[in-house]
Parts: sequence; structure tokens; C-alpha cells
Amino acid sequence: MQLTFLGTGGGAPSLQRNVTAIALTLSARGDTWLFDCGEATQHQFMRTALKPGKLQKIFITHLHGDHIFGLPGLLTSRSMAGIPEPLTIYGPKGIRQFIDTALSLSGSYTSYPLEIIEIEAGEILDNGEFRVIAYPLNHVVECYGYRIEQHDKPGFLDAPRLKAEGVPRGPWYQDLKQGKRVRLEDGREINGAEYLGPATKGKVLAIFGDTAPTAAAIPLAAGADLIVHETTLEAAMAEKANGRGHSTTVQAAELAKQAGAKRMIATHFSSRYVSQDRERLLAECRSVFAATELAHDFAVFTVE
Repeated sequence: MQLTFLGTGGGAPSLQRNVTAIALTLSARGDTWLFDCGEATQHQFMRTALKPGKLQKIFITHLHGDHIFGLPGLLTSRSMAGIPEPLTIYGPKGIRQFIDTALSLSGSYTSYPLEIIEIEAGEILDNGEFRVIAYPLNHVVECYGYRIEQHDKPGFLDAPRLKAEGVPRGPWYQDLKQGKRVRLEDGREINGAEYLGPATKGKVLAIFGDTAPTAAAIPLAAGADLIVHETTLEAAMAEKANGRGHSTTVQAAELAKQAGAKRMIATHFSSRYVSQDRERLLAECRSVFAATELAHDFAVFTVE
């Protein structure tokens, strides 16, 4: 899995950063999920190797403009490109009204199946490969963070051993690969679990929306391989940040440490910060949580 940051600014775009959008590429096939869609996200999309036709799902954390104003353009451009693949959007209550109103008033439409799901806290998706849980955060409007849990991958099937024991190849191999029991034509019952190597543990990724410090952040980030957390302001501006439902560099790092996360990527920086401020902001994070990196537009990170 890879994360591509299409926008790393909070509130308003700047000359160095667009507003929030993060693409998660799930596989070598290029299947992509998008987290938030600030204005001009489709422009950022075109400057990467990402393919709009591979975009399957969009997860919106909250309804502030810097997280949703890019949706109408992205949705309609996808139609104009003739992409037939369906798209599902998840978000807080009101996301349907926003999309329906924007499309209706502009005389726009989507030519592909579009499903809009308004969420509440809890599990919102399990497709057999990934599970997504929404956690409520502490912002000035309803806001969620998303925990993406990859199911463990079964170990490799020991085909040579099966062959040596006289188990012929056939469609039942697919069941055996899933650890199921199968009954052969000669009456023997084979337990697939006994022929599988060690399972590969799935990755866990936590993507936060805007939030001041909150107890809900701990289960969202607990033991995650990687968390993406906003660091809107520097440590000295904690009162201002928290009063507006945001976190500082140090507060995000403290959460990563308390939750036992392995890595943290900081993003959603105020437009007051320019490139010369990066090292200072990174140093504040790393003073608490050493395994921190700062995102920048078009940065790509592998979920390891």
C-alpha cells in the first residue's frame, strides 16, 4: 500500500501546498481510495501516476470546504472522461445534500453508478480484504478519523506436500488456500489449515480528520503501522489550535507515542508556514515521537 499526498495545507491553499487530499493505493493494480477532496484535487490527481478510473471510494472526514470543495469537479470530470466504474463516497450527514445540490444547481450529473453513504461511528466497510472503522473526533463540526485494517493474508499452500500425499489438483485448491476443509472423491477429508504456511499480518493505517486532542484518538491509532495526523500549528500555539478544533505538532506526536503507533506522518499545515519552517516543525514532532515524517504535496509513502 502507498499513500500519495495530493494536498497538505489546512484552511486555504498556498503557493506551496494545496488543501487536503490523500490517495491510498491498495494494490499493484492501482486500486485507489481517496481521503478528503479539497478544491483542485483533480488538478493534483493529474500531476501524479494515479488513474481516475482506479478510484473506487472516497472517505470524507468532515464538511469544511478545505476537505470537500474539490468533489463536484472531480465527480463530473470522471463522467466526462467516460469512466464507467462505480464510485462510493462515505462521509458525515450532509455530504449527500452537498453533492446533490452542487450537481443539481450546476446542471451536472454522473454517468457512472455513484453511491453516497452517510456514516456514524463504527464499522462502515468490510470487503473481505480491508475493514474500515470510523471514530468521532474533536472538531468544531462533526468529524471522523478512519482506521483501515487489512485482513491477515493466509500463508502459502504447500502444493508439493499435497502432491506427495496424493491429493490431485483441482478447484478444491482454492478452498484449501483459504484454510477450509474439503472432501475428495475418494472420501478423504483434507484440512487446508494444516497445509498453509504462516499467515502474513495485515497492515493497520489510521487517517485522522481535523481534531483537537481527544480520548477517541487512542483506539483509532492503537498499534497502527502508520498514522496520518494533522499538525495545524506549532507547539507554542496550542491554545489557539485547540480552540479551533486542531492539534499542534507536539500534541500529534504525543498521541502517536501513547497509542503505540510505529510511524506518523504530519500534515494539514497552516498557510502561515513556508518551506523554511519545515525543519522546525519536524523537530518539534520528533522531540516526542522520533518516527515522524512531514508530508508535502506529491510525497509518496509506503505503508510498511
